[in-house]
Amino acid sequence: MIDATELALRIRRREISPVEALAEHQSRIDRLNPALNAIVTEAPDAEERAGAAEAAVLRGDELGPLHGVPFTVKDTFDTFGIRTTRGSRLFAGYVPERDATVVSRAKAAGAVLLGKTNTPEFALWWETANLVFGRTSNPHDRRRSSGGSSGGEAVAVATGMSSLGLGSDLGGSIRLPAHHCGIVGLKPTHGRVPLTGHFPETLFRFTHAGPLVRSVRDVALALAVLEGPDGADWYAMPLPPAARDDATLRVGWTHTAFGAVEDEIASAIEHAARALADSGAVVEPAEPAGFADVDANALTLQLYGVEAGAYFDELVGDRRSDLHPAMQQRLDLPRATLAEYVAAEAAVERLRRDLASFFRRYDVLLCPTAPVVAPPHDAEEIRIGGAAFAPRVSMRATIPFDLTGSPALTVPFTRSLEGLPIAVQLVGRRFEDETVLRAGAAVEAAAS
Repeated sequence: MIDATELALRIRRREISPVEALAEHQSRIDRLNPALNAIVTEAPDAEERAGAAEAAVLRGDELGPLHGVPFTVKDTFDTFGIRTTRGSRLFAGYVPERDATVVSRAKAAGAVLLGKTNTPEFALWWETANLVFGRTSNPHDRRRSSGGSSGGEAVAVATGMSSLGLGSDLGGSIRLPAHHCGIVGLKPTHGRVPLTGHFPETLFRFTHAGPLVRSVRDVALALAVLEGPDGADWYAMPLPPAARDDATLRVGWTHTAFGAVEDEIASAIEHAARALADSGAVVEPAEPAGFADVDANALTLQLYGVEAGAYFDELVGDRRSDLHPAMQQRLDLPRATLAEYVAAEAAVERLRRDLASFFRRYDVLLCPTAPVVAPPHDAEEIRIGGAAFAPRVSMRATIPFDLTGSPALTVPFTRSLEGLPIAVQLVGRRFEDETVLRAGAAVEAAAS
């Protein structure tokens, strides 16, 4: 399968038409989606839009950077005239009257919307399953999770059913599915890509919109289309000047800062560190001070519970029986007291200061995306080195960077002995996403 960058180039060269590209993707959907359940709603006007894109090519019109490229959107983003369920029975019939900003920008760049992809209810679980559409399975082993909450997007892109996926990340929801499914995913700097038209709005200060794709260069292509303020999302900011792209990268690496990991994960980090050194970077073992002492999972439960709990109580009302059991469990979690909430906010500020201190010496942090490969569906525990952990342990290396708002890139690097993808995570300073992509390209070039 070619990546989106190559597909866009071939369309501009008239080596493949937008109609042919769409037909190829739809053929894969027909063949693969019934077993994987990644795409849950198809865009009814996809053929019409592909035909219009082909006519523009034949007329010699000026073409956008994604002209004719089929893309999909997580079902938490609004799409004009297309059902947007948010993974919930409460919104099973909801049809938005406008596109989310990321959707309208992808369309304006010439991309052709294929459809919507599966998500857990309200994007708030680490397994992609809901009561509207059911469960999405990992394409490398259907007995295993695709991750959450952008699991449908990751599966669609990994299998070639989509060339570009638009997802969101609140605790690892772009990066973990990318790791589980063997693709590239970027959680951009918070505020770089507007969230207008994404649900739930109540957690925007920790939520990020970003691409799931098949190459690092695809990330750069998509980011250039999606980024910048839209005048509606308060957090979306004008972009500062890009960091220098010719300076020697300084990389600190760790596989211990977030607790124990499987041996194969640790080995992947060590090999990726050597690959970065071979590319010319200055690489040494290092980790942000204080990160190992903070339970970021617990912090998010306290913060999200307070900020979203009352909102969802009102939204759900007397329809709790219509919620997925995982969402019901979320609503039943104890809510933090005011003192606990203030303490959690202070802990987040310490994380941000500790990371800023790390980035005064280093440009990039190399670390795991997850401590394990994709777990089985509905796993009640995850075992690492013989010890048992709750499933949320899979998010302990991703959640901190939602709290800090840092750009974080997941890049597939190798496979486990079972043949499952293993990715690494690269984190950078806020608004220096390009530096993270430089490091990601070096890791990608050495991947096996």
